Amino acid sequence: MQFRMDLWAKDQIDRPLKKALPVLSFPGIQKIGISVSSLIESAYYQAECMKIIADDFDTAAVFGFMDLSVEAEAFGSTIVKTEGEVPTVVGSIIDEDTDLSTIRIPEVGEGRTGNCIKSIEVASNFIADRPVFAGTIGPFSLAGRLMDVNEIMPACLEEPEFVHDVLDITSKYLIDYILAYKEAGANGVMVAEPMSGLLSPELVKEFVVPYCQKMVEATQDEYFMFMLHNCGDSVNVTAKEMADTGAAGFNFGNSARLDEIIPQMPADRIVSGNLDPSSQFRYGNPFGIHNATIEMLDKYSVFPNFLPSSGCDIPPLSPWGNIQAFFEGCKFFYHGKFLKEMVDRFGLEPGEGHKDNPLR
Repeated sequence: MQFRMDLWAKDQIDRPLKKALPVLSFPGIQKIGISVSSLIESAYYQAECMKIIADDFDTAAVFGFMDLSVEAEAFGSTIVKTEGEVPTVVGSIIDEDTDLSTIRIPEVGEGRTGNCIKSIEVASNFIADRPVFAGTIGPFSLAGRLMDVNEIMPACLEEPEFVHDVLDITSKYLIDYILAYKEAGANGVMVAEPMSGLLSPELVKEFVVPYCQKMVEATQDEYFMFMLHNCGDSVNVTAKEMADTGAAGFNFGNSARLDEIIPQMPADRIVSGNLDPSSQFRYGNPFGIHNATIEMLDKYSVFPNFLPSSGCDIPPLSPWGNIQAFFEGCKFFYHGKFLKEMVDRFGLEPGEGHKDNPLR
């Protein structure tokens, strides 16, 4: 389904009763009765998970999967799969002695990228009432997986030109990947750059911003929205650099101080976050999540462009009741806030039977 995503974003910002935008997809396996390892090999199961999420929860949009091993595996990296967790990348295939001309750049659709693209095509045909976002890794985080995080960090200072050459490869590949998602029917993409959260503002400006800018310029338009995710600790001091990428939306991790970050963002950019996906969604309980959601909204709902979300993707085995409690907390807060504003505005008590009562 095609949406004017610039108008969709404006509607999310303008509406008083906000809809939540959690990074929610993997827990759908609980409803299907499959493992994560089965899910990641099947476009059908992935689309079914997205449809289940759309049917069960009134989200502002539906997200595809934040599986940050897919692209690195397509390049040849080794991944480790487990039944209940998202796959991880081990080892490296690039080091400072690598001749980058020998690195084979995979075709979009190779490996599991083909399943991911097909799942978006199927899901976007069955979910017609809200946007569907694909998911990819960011160029710096992909470079870090190809080189290993312990190698790329010192290389940024010691061999910056080599890192730039790797980023040229990863960013060009990701542009083609996102364009394939766009062709398949995605309304936007969530690009995850967690490794950039380890960098100083100066290094983010050099190694992250230019490449994300190229990706934004090549993919984002009025019908397609580029969202940038960062859950690293340094995000509190790199908000301006994140905004400079030109992304139309952002998702920040639970360590982010959004009351300091949001004022640095343009008012027409969506900023979402940041309930802890681990301690709350995975290992918390419904009562605690409800209260934590209210506390989060008390702090951040003063910003019209804030949408309540998780601080990263919600783990696959997070209890369904915990996820429901998050949505119930959002509904409880926003409906109460809206009712209070209307009562204060018109000077009438809820349910009062006066003929001029606008709440009748």
